[in-house]
Amino acid sequence: MTTPPASDLPSTPEQERWLTPGVRGIGSASFLADVGHEIPTALLPSLLTSTLGAPAAALGAIEGVSDALAGAARFGGGVLADDPARRRKVAVGGYTTTAVLGAATAVATSVWQVGVLRAAAWTARGLRVPARNALLADIVPTSAYGRAYGFERMMDNLGAIFGPLLALGLVAWLGVQWAIGLSVIPGLLAGVAIVYAIRHTPKPASRDKVPLRIRVRPVLQGGLGRLMAAVAAFEAGNVAATLLILRATDLLSPGHGTHTATTIALGLYTAYNVAATVASVPAGRLADRLGPRGPVLVLSGGVAAFAVSYSLFAVSGAAVAALAIPFLLAGVGIGAVETAQHSAVAALAPTDLRGSAFGLLATVQSLGNLAASTVAGILWTALSPTVAFTYLAAWMILALVGLLFTTVRRAD
Repeated sequence: MTTPPASDLPSTPEQERWLTPGVRGIGSASFLADVGHEIPTALLPSLLTSTLGAPAAALGAIEGVSDALAGAARFGGGVLADDPARRRKVAVGGYTTTAVLGAATAVATSVWQVGVLRAAAWTARGLRVPARNALLADIVPTSAYGRAYGFERMMDNLGAIFGPLLALGLVAWLGVQWAIGLSVIPGLLAGVAIVYAIRHTPKPASRDKVPLRIRVRPVLQGGLGRLMAAVAAFEAGNVAATLLILRATDLLSPGHGTHTATTIALGLYTAYNVAATVASVPAGRLADRLGPRGPVLVLSGGVAAFAVSYSLFAVSGAAVAALAIPFLLAGVGIGAVETAQHSAVAALAPTDLRGSAFGLLATVQSLGNLAASTVAGILWTALSPTVAFTYLAAWMILALVGLLFTTVRRAD
């Protein structure tokens, strides 16, 4: 006799100890995987331009294609992850393949080889995301979704901080190509961590394979559909953090010089990542304490933080302290939003559609981020940074209205 998923069982004091070996395994996998892929990401510009002599346009093309494939793969990964047995294989394969292909760019001898390896690695990375999120929902009770997803987000953000720092150390010690090659070690350790997590996950209740079917309409029924609409509005204004760095650099350069301004801007970006890391678990705890409406309320708070942050970026002056406030607000906002999005989808999605629900969420995130960065960049160039950030803030306000509607409907 097999055991049903933890989220389908009544909550007991034992289950309330949510930081189980399975949760720790998934969190460790997120940390190690982020460290592993942040190293080649941080060093890719140097590899292409300095080592292979490629123009900057090649970097943009490679990253654009890779991001697009990752977004498409997340949708496909969601379909695969509807099957509890299949999602385990996809998670393990996704982590290990990303590690190997990402590190393999170290031995590439031409730009096209780097492009193929990067695109393939990002596709594998996209495939594993819905499987990981669905696995996490399998091993914790509904009342602990916020804390579990907050922990996973915290570990992921820690990896984003530690990875570039490790890259700098490895480059100083061994050089760019060796540093990229060694990124396979934390990447493969992430695969080991996800295997450890799976070993502490209840086995699927049924051994029958779930047919591969694209199921969008059933996912969008009821409360989950209203939530996805609000999330889509948020993601349409959730611009890439590189534009925040550019805004700070532009404002600081006249008074500090380009080099110093860039250094300060990167320091502010580090503070953004630290704020996201620190905010993730408290946001999850708050979502759990507030009951069924908790994830949506925490999500609303995170979106509100973004609205204020973008408004400040639109009017901010060149003072470092004044710029630190919107960076920190955006960091707290993303920590709260990512945690709340995942816990809300886990709670609202039917058990047999969890993979598709997380795949759809990831696709909305990818397409929304692409649209936000593209439109904001055009507005920035054609009009002004103020107009660009005002546009982004307007999307945050629209998302808040959608979340308010979702909250009211849940109360009814």
